[in-house]
Amino acid sequence: MMEKTQLNTKEILDKDFKVSIRGYNQEEVDEFLDIIIQDYETFQQEIERLKNENERLRKQMNQPKSNSSQSAGQVNYDILKRLSNLEKAVFGKRFAD
Repeated sequence: MMEKTQLNTKEILDKDFKVSIRGYNQEEVDEFLDIIIQDYETFQQEIERLKNENERLRKQMNQPKSNSSQSAGQVNYDILKRLSNLEKAVFGKRFAD
């Protein structure tokens, strides 16, 4: 996208207009160009921020999934062990055998 832009902030800042008898008020033009430069800088910063976020999200998507299935299996094992201990306590050792 940045390749399609025709101007950058330095080109806007350095632009000199010819002065004519009935020309524009130079101070108004300069003030307006200052606003344009600020907007350009803001847009460029936002574009860079979004590019970085895009890259971060792409990397996050491409990373292998964490060991959630392994940890879920561990949780299930812990639950089964607790349930077994609870059955032993409630129904006695004879039920567990």
